[in-house]
Amino acid sequence: MQNKTDEIIREIADYVLNSKIESDEAFKIAHYNVLDALGCGIFALQFPACTRLLGPIVPNVKIENGARVPGTDFVLDPVTAAFNIGCTIRWLDYNDTWLAEEWGHPSDNFGGILALADYISQQNERSFTMKEVLTLMIKAHEIQGILALSNSFNKVGIDHVILVKIATTAVATKMLGGTEKQIINAISNAWIDGHSLRTYRHAPNTGSRKSWAAGDATSRGVYLALMAMKGEMGYETALSAPKWGFEDVLFKSNKITLERPLTSYVMENILFKISFPAEFHAQSAVEAAIILNKKYCGELSAIEKIVIYTQEPAIRIIDKKGPLKNPADRDHCLQYMVAAALLKGDLKAEYYEDDFAKNPLIDSLREKMVVIEDKKYSKSYLNPNERSIANAIELIFKDYKSEKVEVLYPIGHKNRRNEGIPELIKKYNTNIKRHYKGEKLKNILDFIQSYDKFSKMNITDFMFIVSY
Repeated sequence: MQNKTDEIIREIADYVLNSKIESDEAFKIAHYNVLDALGCGIFALQFPACTRLLGPIVPNVKIENGARVPGTDFVLDPVTAAFNIGCTIRWLDYNDTWLAEEWGHPSDNFGGILALADYISQQNERSFTMKEVLTLMIKAHEIQGILALSNSFNKVGIDHVILVKIATTAVATKMLGGTEKQIINAISNAWIDGHSLRTYRHAPNTGSRKSWAAGDATSRGVYLALMAMKGEMGYETALSAPKWGFEDVLFKSNKITLERPLTSYVMENILFKISFPAEFHAQSAVEAAIILNKKYCGELSAIEKIVIYTQEPAIRIIDKKGPLKNPADRDHCLQYMVAAALLKGDLKAEYYEDDFAKNPLIDSLREKMVVIEDKKYSKSYLNPNERSIANAIELIFKDYKSEKVEVLYPIGHKNRRNEGIPELIKKYNTNIKRHYKGEKLKNILDFIQSYDKFSKMNITDFMFIVSY
């Protein structure tokens, strides 16, 4: 008897192949998403820990008419290029965010999409317009984000980049001209693949892999898509097979579900990290700390206790005590981020580096912090009509205490979109100007920042402008 393909795999394949994106809002937000992801990737080129990983994995390998990597002169095969681009976008934990039962950063998929689109176009197989690239981004965001709504991979120890792998695999196979069967084959292989453990995000193993894990996942998606196009078979019940399928082996016999139909919901509601590179559950806490800094920065040494009221997911992943070993450890520590913001009235990527972390005031402030779950914040976090990411901070001194500063929605939330988009553009301009100069900078600011010009460009022109 022939197995029936798992419905979720089939639904994802059908969505990628046949669904038409009608939402003007989704396309406009996707354009901002490209600007943001590109800017984050360019900023990451200032950090040697990132750049040492870039280029061909085997030295001196030359690829004719390969995929280019923005901000560099690398020309690579699409799998390696996807890793390179994905690595830079994700390196500083500064690109977009999606929070639900699972977390993640859907623009991580942009590495695979951009690399493969450029490669295919460079090989003269077909030329992608940037409007088509935006469509693919919307669909990758949707797959990753809707899977995240009701399925918690972190609770079984699997890292959220599994969803990058699933989403990139699906859209990459479509980009290569795959049939529904080939897309199903590719997606099923992605589900039964080896998956990253979250241990590199948590003590005692927190490390830099969390900055390149998404690049690895999106490049793997491109690889599996190429395999499917060579005729590699798929596995109809990769999720549901008794005893041996993903659900029984890795998901504690829970069922993978799609909470809502696949449309353009995720892109329309995506979260942006606008003001500072902070793990998103801490964004509103950092904003509250900056507000408190303006009034109490001269009194920090007199603080006896700092109370942080937060949501349950923040406690689960970024509530940390004790020594912090490296930038990867620090940018996922709620107390460290709040301490830095209280001290400086800001939070910059440089503040996670060893030189800044040596300041004894940081650990002194951390030791005074108490983190408490506010049940209202946890409930609102999961409410589909709210999706807040709330935090509040209160400073307690010997004879008095500060006001309790509460921030329900970070500036990158949809509820603050009008306020946030101008700041997002400023962030993009700042990041771009760190790296590009002269005519190239002018072209980037002129052609890419305009939605009308951008959407009509083809991928080869775009990559020519952003690469060296």
